[in-house]
Amino acid sequence: MFVSSIESGLTTYLKSLKKSLTLAIAAGFVVVTSPVRALEVRLTPENPKQGDTISVTIKTDRPGEKPTVSMKQRSYPVFSSNNYGDSYRALIPTSPLDQSGKLSIRVTGEGETKNFSVWLSPRSFPTQRIRISGRGSGSATKLELDRVRAFKKLVTSQKFWQGKFLRPNAGRVSTVFGVRRYYNGVFAKNYYHRGVDYASGHGSPVITPAAGRVALVGREAGGFKVHGNTVGIDHGQGVLSIFLHLSRIDVREGQLVKPGQRIGAVGSTGASTGPHLHWGLYVHGVAVDPVPWRFEGID
Repeated sequence: MFVSSIESGLTTYLKSLKKSLTLAIAAGFVVVTSPVRALEVRLTPENPKQGDTISVTIKTDRPGEKPTVSMKQRSYPVFSSNNYGDSYRALIPTSPLDQSGKLSIRVTGEGETKNFSVWLSPRSFPTQRIRISGRGSGSATKLELDRVRAFKKLVTSQKFWQGKFLRPNAGRVSTVFGVRRYYNGVFAKNYYHRGVDYASGHGSPVITPAAGRVALVGREAGGFKVHGNTVGIDHGQGVLSIFLHLSRIDVREGQLVKPGQRIGAVGSTGASTGPHLHWGLYVHGVAVDPVPWRFEGID
């Protein structure tokens, strides 16, 4: 009787121990398969220079919950970068007018906020002294200013471009991005050359550097007195190209274009002193240096 009681107690104990171990193992399994991962953020380039575009890539654990990105009290659009809804990307433009030094970028998502600091390095931009008169000194019309301003505000959700941008014309670069200028002896404090100029023969082809949708067509005869014959391409997600002073236009508004497709030809329409192409690349309304987009690519 005594032995039987001991065996019964031992059996109960072993059952209890087995149940506890089973629960512990189960609990351990849950922990292993559901790790807590912090919000993953990457900024490129790590050491940006004035005129660079800063790419903010974000990885989350909550698909479909879009994070937010801001800098200097301005929020920047965030777009999904894969089909799973757990990776996002935002673009932050900088310009030659931005003061060099520390930039503070704030990313919020998954119930947490992270602050990142990057150093915006100064660049030495060339300076030109220009005297303007005659046709080159005319003012832009309200029509062209309004249409170009509206074009630069475009932020469509679809991303058309892929990889590196192409050179839009084969001519030599006559004016680089970011040049500062004196006009008739007066320094233009808020001016910088908002693009790259290619000196090329009248009528030489102009191609689109990346896929997109033609969102702007303006003609000198229709009131584009300073910009001349103009084509604007929406590459998507706030990335835009504008081409000025064309001799002809080979596309229409709303048309989808492929990389390398001819959109017009070099000319000297508008406020231009000779045949050349002006290509401006804008990110969220700010003219940025096209060089990183051509040689490194920003995807």
